[in-house]
Amino acid sequence: MTDDEWLEGFVDQWHLLADLSFSDLVLWKPISDDGDVFACTAQIRPVTGPTALEEDIIGELIEYEPDHPVTVAYMTHAIAETSDNALNAGIPVDVWAIPVLRHDRPIAVIERHTNQMGMRATGALEENFIEAAEILTQMLMRGEFPLVQPSDKALAPRVADGVLRVMPDGVISYASPNAITGYRRLGAAGDIEGENFRELTRQLREGVESLGQTVNADLDGRLTLEFDVDARNASMRFVLLPLWLEYTSAGMLVLCRDTTDLRRRDRMLVTKDATIREIHHRVKNNLQTVAALLRMQSRRLSSPEGKEALRDAMRRVSSIAMVHETLSYSLGEEVAFDEVCDKILEMVGDLAASHGTVRAHRRGTFGVVPAEMATSLSMIVTELCQNAIEHGLDSSSGVVEVLPERAGGRLTIRIADRGHGLPDGFALGSQTSLGLSIISALIKDLGGSLEMTNREDGAGAVATIVIPLPD
Repeated sequence: MTDDEWLEGFVDQWHLLADLSFSDLVLWKPISDDGDVFACTAQIRPVTGPTALEEDIIGELIEYEPDHPVTVAYMTHAIAETSDNALNAGIPVDVWAIPVLRHDRPIAVIERHTNQMGMRATGALEENFIEAAEILTQMLMRGEFPLVQPSDKALAPRVADGVLRVMPDGVISYASPNAITGYRRLGAAGDIEGENFRELTRQLREGVESLGQTVNADLDGRLTLEFDVDARNASMRFVLLPLWLEYTSAGMLVLCRDTTDLRRRDRMLVTKDATIREIHHRVKNNLQTVAALLRMQSRRLSSPEGKEALRDAMRRVSSIAMVHETLSYSLGEEVAFDEVCDKILEMVGDLAASHGTVRAHRRGTFGVVPAEMATSLSMIVTELCQNAIEHGLDSSSGVVEVLPERAGGRLTIRIADRGHGLPDGFALGSQTSLGLSIISALIKDLGGSLEMTNREDGAGAVATIVIPLPD
């Protein structure tokens, strides 16, 4: 891992230090080889207290100031402390410049600005937060912070969500009000402080047999542990952060977040997605039933025109069913249309050729298209491929190609055959074919255009559809 990657990992977690210390943090990185010019590359404000820096200073430079705390901290590998009137209003601001060391060499400096006028009256919360912040600061200077990233940043708890301070012997020495509320929702009774963290958490949910061993391994191995507890229709997400003095364990900082409402919404979304997929599945089944009924009815007719009309209707219904089949396996309202197109080509090639063998294949990709577009697109591809086989190839052997291309916010589809080509005097729009009428109406609804011409080499015809893609 490079220094820059390591610093990115720290910035992902430095909200801990900002919130625990009630301070603004500024990251200064050296941009000169001798370490006397620094650039501000990141800044964060606390959610637990007032800001000390009203203006963003990202991009500002510290140039050739040997007495500046940032320069001093970088050169001495020690914390440099001073005071500043950063708000220009006579409000005292304490400033700490903390060297960020990696492999015993400085790679950056964290400047910590604390607005003393806005500091709250000292109580148990403030004392425990400040103590934890000092331990994290020392870990930062030794290269032991940042810790392992949580697996799900969206659900990861923050300091304001709830904090437990756990001593090396496993006893909870402090629980913030939000943490206590969360434990109450899980079913805990009595005081949280003074309880053994592992035993208390295990009692709230049966089946967390490995929690004790995992936490012990966490403390011994300097690892971060993340887990959920569900009980009494409530949920809590826990992140255990080991705290270390120079040679001994200082216990753990446990961040916890009441995720009950989030879990409930997740379950509702999962149920909704499952319902939508089931609807698409049932629509697909119903359409396939309709296609089967049309096939059965066509077999009972003696009129060739009637048989052909029912077969055309069956193909159209089947092409729509394929879209719903794809949607029944999808989590979103978008369709990877290549799979649908390939199934359509297989179906059309099998059903439309009365004699011989038709090879219909795709070259290129449609990509992902919205579901409302996919249904119309499937009908368009079906009709044009069928038209190419019946008229271009005279329902005999041959090749039909579908050539999709996405570019410039448009989807261009070329459907080409190696048949007889268009007759002389062909003009689109003068035909009475139901298929072409369907195609024209669908393309118009999509805001696209259709052009039908003979191939340049004269060996067949090509239909070109251009459809704008939604943003």
